Amino acid sequence: MALPEHPKTDGAIFDVGTNVSYYEDYRARRVGDILTVRLEEKTTAEKTSATTVSKSNSNSVTTPTILGSGVQFNAPGILPLASNQNNDLSFSLESNHEFDGAGDSDLTNKLSGDISVSVVEVLPNGNMVIRGEKVMTINQGNEYLRIAGMISPRDIDANNSISSKRIADVQMSYVGDGPTNDANVMGWLGRFFISALMPF
Repeated sequence: MALPEHPKTDGAIFDVGTNVSYYEDYRARRVGDILTVRLEEKTTAEKTSATTVSKSNSNSVTTPTILGSGVQFNAPGILPLASNQNNDLSFSLESNHEFDGAGDSDLTNKLSGDISVSVVEVLPNGNMVIRGEKVMTINQGNEYLRIAGMISPRDIDANNSISSKRIADVQMSYVGDGPTNDANVMGWLGRFFISALMPF
């Protein structure tokens, strides 16, 4: 982010654009200052779920009766109401449905190292918004490390560095591209068979 140009102070000795302080440390405090972020991220998550669903239906209809007598319609000259052998209108229907599902997820991430970031904004209360990116080209692929968030100047140590655990609203990403990254991506057909769109 480009810094705004300071107005010229013609006729004065002091200039805020080029001043040097001999009584302050080198900790970042202004827009454009650089500090080091120590990456100390370690995340462990575990989740287990199980679902069981069972449903049973049973329906039946007996032979209709008129004035207490069953309607069999076997008399000559009268058409039967059913086409089976016994001319019986009764029926029955049964259905059973069962579903068992289980899921288990275990995730462990660890990220360590250092990255230099710059101050892009100073808030009215003194907190600072930082942002930085590191790009590493290895063989035929690139590795991208990006970090952004908000820090308090009280958390910056004497070496002008801060732990990643002390960054609020942190947004951190570590991604890559190239043949190595493409080999670790599941194909679209494999993703379809394990997605919610798969009906079986």
